[in-house]
Amino acid sequence: MTVYLLRRLIQAAGVVLAMSVIVFIGVYAIGDPVEILISPDADQFERERAIRAFGLDRPLWQQYFTFLGRALQGDLGRSFVFNEPALKLILQRMPATLELAVGATVVALIIGVPLGLYAGLKPESPVSKGVMAASILGFSLPTFWVGLMLILVFAVQLGWLPSTGRGETVEVLGMRWSFLTADGLAHMVMPAVNLSLFKISLVIRLTRAGVRETMLMDFVKFARAKGLSPRRVIAVHVLKNIMIPVVTVVGLEFGGTIAFSVVTESIFAWPGMGKLIIDSINVLDRPVIVAYLMIIVLMFIVINLVVDLTYSVLDPRVRLEAKGA
Repeated sequence: MTVYLLRRLIQAAGVVLAMSVIVFIGVYAIGDPVEILISPDADQFERERAIRAFGLDRPLWQQYFTFLGRALQGDLGRSFVFNEPALKLILQRMPATLELAVGATVVALIIGVPLGLYAGLKPESPVSKGVMAASILGFSLPTFWVGLMLILVFAVQLGWLPSTGRGETVEVLGMRWSFLTADGLAHMVMPAVNLSLFKISLVIRLTRAGVRETMLMDFVKFARAKGLSPRRVIAVHVLKNIMIPVVTVVGLEFGGTIAFSVVTESIFAWPGMGKLIIDSINVLDRPVIVAYLMIIVLMFIVINLVVDLTYSVLDPRVRLEAKGA
């Protein structure tokens, strides 16, 4: 297992290095932030001074190696707009995005797994057919439209939930969290549900397909022949086997939820990383954009590693393969 982890860490370092080159060149080779950040009335002297201050007067390769050297020391650059470390700005917004992504993932699992399990065990029942039809809607409905409808119904017409913002927060371990307060949870309900709709549909279909396939396996037939109760067969033999693909997809979707929660955060004015990156793109705040993308890359790598390690808990064969490696 130690050799396996070491090999994965070396691979991860190579991926991060390659992505840093792609991200840096892709962001710094496009547009001119000076045109946006400097007043049109500024003279040439002020413009050149701003260019030097931002470090844009040097060749692109030199800017990259400067960025890489500072990144190895934990410095991802300073924001052109806020004149603060880009990493600090992102870390301040990260708790809001993380709790929204975790909330959406938990909702997807709590709703999707039981519905998919039922649809797989009783595929011909009217309820199962209704569940599968609803899952198609979850794939098809645009996120921004669903978000607006949620606000219109539950905030404007019914007045049950707050429409925007994050609500009351408390500080834990130096970070502000809203899910620990009743007001924060109330603000979190609609954006979390909106963000989870696609994942609910995905989990339902994955679970249903896994159940339909697993129920035909010989080990399930053998368990039934031994006289085990249907509940035990489903809980021990069926559910445990179908959770491997579900964990894979949900794990990767969790990274995607963090990276692409921009629409939901914009609709509900949720002060997370997605809102920050949109504002930074509008003003070409390059250090913040690069820092955000690099953090997302690191998150995907860590999530993939966690998913692989989770396999070893759900499937003993993975542990044997890891020892053999």
